[in-house]
Amino acid sequence: MTFQNPEYFFLLLLLIPVIFWYFWEMRKSDASLQISSHASIRKFPKSTRLYFLHVPFVCRVLTIIFLSIAMARPQLSNSWRSESTEGIDIMLSLDVSGTMLAEDLKPNRLEAAKDVASEFILSRPNDNIGLVVFAGESFAQCPLTTDHTVLVNLFKSIEYGLVEDGTAVGLGLANAVNRIKDSPTKSKVVILLTDGSNNAGDISPLTAAEIAKTFGVRVYTIGVGSYGPARIPVPTPLGTQYQTIESEFDEETLRAIASTTGGEYFRATDNNTLREIYKQIDTLEKSKIKVQEYSKRTENYGLFVALSLLCLFVELLLRNTLLRKLP
Repeated sequence: MTFQNPEYFFLLLLLIPVIFWYFWEMRKSDASLQISSHASIRKFPKSTRLYFLHVPFVCRVLTIIFLSIAMARPQLSNSWRSESTEGIDIMLSLDVSGTMLAEDLKPNRLEAAKDVASEFILSRPNDNIGLVVFAGESFAQCPLTTDHTVLVNLFKSIEYGLVEDGTAVGLGLANAVNRIKDSPTKSKVVILLTDGSNNAGDISPLTAAEIAKTFGVRVYTIGVGSYGPARIPVPTPLGTQYQTIESEFDEETLRAIASTTGGEYFRATDNNTLREIYKQIDTLEKSKIKVQEYSKRTENYGLFVALSLLCLFVELLLRNTLLRKLP
């Protein structure tokens, strides 16, 4: 049950002074009579009026309550909702090579990519999402799953050194396509994030793109890195030293991969840009949801109006018959 005008329930606050006034008047009207003993009085039967003494007041309180409920317009709703959802299969292919430790994104490229990708995963509860990591080699960190909590926890464990260093872009893409190609879902997407040029692996990026196109997999490519030099930490026997590198990678290949598969290429130069890129992909690849909704409301204030009138009638009847006061 819902109420169209719930503000009328504030009328119930009127009961506080009404009840207080009633008990105050009852206290003032108490009479006293001094007698030597009340033992003999106990034998006399109580008057019928005594049992109904407070009934008129109770009826008055109930009248106010029922009228307040009626004015709030109680309604019963008879509704149904039908919803069908078609999720999307998404494989994330993440570069974990040494250059991903560059600190032009904060705290570095790899950590920024992990944080933003985790937000993206949690924003898509209806999708199967998996993860492939690559550097000089590639492996699947997590198969397609709807258990996004587990996937996000696996993201936290990703760090530099999981695989041999290098940048096998083609192998990372081919591995992701292999993990998603047999999915029965109509929409299959790979998000490939890297900051380097392909220099390892046995599969070229463009060959992997053709394979993706064959299986109907759309690839969004993200190139990470600011324009110009970037600092990268290098461990040495004397501690961590910083080396300056030029933030350059093969953008043309990433554009070609996206164009071949019907996706798009993006360049992320800082944390905010990377977050906006994932938001754009999220908008482009929304799950399809079909909703049918029906609702019918029935007014039920009449019942409470009838109850309030009944209570008012009982009060007037008692005050003019059994509890009638003579002047």
